[in-house]
Amino acid sequence: MAEGSNTASGSSLLVEKHVEFIKSLDKRQDELEYWMTEHLRVSGIYWGLVALKLLDHDSALDKQQVIDYILSCQNTDGGFGGHGGHDSHLLYTMSAVQILAMYGALDKVDGSRVVDYVVGLQDANTGEVCGDEWGERDTRFAFIAVAILSFFGALSRLDGDRIVEYVKQSMNYDGGFGSGPGGESHAAQVYTCLACLAILGRLDVVDRERLSAWLAERQLPSGGFNGRPQKLEDVCYSWWVLSSLRILGRVHWVDCSRVCDFVVDAQDPDAGGIADRPGNVPDVYHTCFGIAGLSLAGFKGCPLKDVDPVYCMPVECINSIGLRSWVDSVPRSWSQEESENI
Repeated sequence: MAEGSNTASGSSLLVEKHVEFIKSLDKRQDELEYWMTEHLRVSGIYWGLVALKLLDHDSALDKQQVIDYILSCQNTDGGFGGHGGHDSHLLYTMSAVQILAMYGALDKVDGSRVVDYVVGLQDANTGEVCGDEWGERDTRFAFIAVAILSFFGALSRLDGDRIVEYVKQSMNYDGGFGSGPGGESHAAQVYTCLACLAILGRLDVVDRERLSAWLAERQLPSGGFNGRPQKLEDVCYSWWVLSSLRILGRVHWVDCSRVCDFVVDAQDPDAGGIADRPGNVPDVYHTCFGIAGLSLAGFKGCPLKDVDPVYCMPVECINSIGLRSWVDSVPRSWSQEESENI
């Protein structure tokens, strides 16, 4: 893929360097950081694969080797750990399912075991979902449980009404959502709550006007977004904020050209990869969400595949497994407004 320039800014995306950066991550076994991040191995592959898919370079990874590794991380309880021998957690189970889905290999895993694991983490009394057997609760996990079950056509196994009520209780006066009832509004939590409601077809509970305004206010003079007031901008919020605005049909409320400039400026011109902000050390997490943010922002510098704002996977992958039905739950006026402002 040829590198190009953003017609709005003249900035270039260092595609080949990013591909090499992602490929190199599993070859750094002589570095302490490699072993200290062992628990993130499955999610790291997901972040890398999404970036490569959006760049149309997914052949850079050995597909069968990745599939075999992911399958080896499934535990007897049906969930997946962050690496072989690690305890199951919803975060890594989600990443594992997404990886298998992107490779068209969901049939390689016993879906019923995964579903049983996820269902077993919902509190029947409150509707809240735990991240693992130790009981941590968070709106992230409600979304993840809903998303995982949607891959297996098993949403009816969860108490969706209680989840919607839990999400509603986590909504604040500013229209945003926190990690739970009473939690401070945070852009990443906003995404998880909106995506959860989108899959469940309950976007009607959202205060669109207040939430759109709160999200638009996250853009700083640098062009980047912060996650909440009085915090620094960070590349990853180009995903968390823009995905939410895309669901709300309000991406046109922010300056996408400046978002693209901020993300591109955070690239490492030597080693490749994207950092949290310009001048810092790159990592695969920010590389993934930076490129996903560029896709949502309509970056023109080089061809990027469209990313689904609910599942953070290429739209073509979501279409292939029939999960774009969430679009039907978006009020017509929202999607109409967005189409008129593209």
